[in-house]
Amino acid sequence: MSVTFTQFLVWLIIAAIIGILGEFIAGRRAPAGILGAIMVGLFSIFLIVGFFHFHIVGEPTIEGVPIISTIIAAVMLVIIWSSVTTYYSRRV
Repeated sequence: MSVTFTQFLVWLIIAAIIGILGEFIAGRRAPAGILGAIMVGLFSIFLIVGFFHFHIVGEPTIEGVPIISTIIAAVMLVIIWSSVTTYYSRRV
């Protein structure tokens, strides 16, 4: 998987949108504010596009990023990340 600079910039914009949507749908916030949302979005793009190569048939894509699958992955990542950080912050 090779990513060009312009494709990476587009992925950053998509990651910000997907991360914020993931936070909104999950009803939780990722740690580190907007930067955390972008990290969640980028990680979900990496998981869907680069690692699992998963997409729903007929779903819309932007620059090779399947939108629906990536939003679902972002929601799951926000839930996991916020649960883990909440658990560890309460233990201290």
